[in-house]
Amino acid sequence: MIQLLFIVLCLEGMVAFLLMVKIGPLRELVMKCLDQVKMRKGTVLTIAGTISAILFSNFISIIKIQNKGAKIGTITPMDQVLWRTNLLEATLMVFLLFLGFLIDRMHHYLRKLIVLRNTTGSSKKEFERLEKEKLQLKEKADKVAEEIESSQKEISSLTETLKKVKLESEEKDKRVETAEAHVAALQKQAADLLLEYDRLLEDNQNLQNQAHGYRS
Repeated sequence: MIQLLFIVLCLEGMVAFLLMVKIGPLRELVMKCLDQVKMRKGTVLTIAGTISAILFSNFISIIKIQNKGAKIGTITPMDQVLWRTNLLEATLMVFLLFLGFLIDRMHHYLRKLIVLRNTTGSSKKEFERLEKEKLQLKEKADKVAEEIESSQKEISSLTETLKKVKLESEEKDKRVETAEAHVAALQKQAADLLLEYDRLLEDNQNLQNQAHGYRS
């Protein structure tokens, strides 16, 4: 019994050591094995219950031997051997249960740590992706800002050109109005000259008639 407990205790110590210290792929292998073991909770609880029952029996045996020795005033060599054997077995089983509990907690928290690392890794990738998108958006925003600035310059240039064209158009309109007024004045002057010419023709005709009358 003691040899079996020592073997199991050594195995548990090795498992705990491999969980604490990462040696190649051994930790992952131990984690997978513990996952498989934890899937069979009934078997694990049965083993733990059996060990607890044996431990309780050993404690009772130790107490009985001590009470027997207290009654007779001395402990026989056979009882001493049994007492030491039971005490050693009880001690080993206590360490066995403690290491089992320790391995369970280590496995639990290591599994949580792996999940957190995976989550952190995915969050880091997501953060990097968002950073890239942010840079791309910033570059696009800079390009749009440059295009807007260029468009504003073009609009300003076109506005100035439009103002110049408008001024030129107003000047041309003024020139056209002046020319139209000048043409109207010339037309009026030509009409006056035509009237004066007609009057002169009429006076000339009258004078010719009078001269012809005097000759006859």
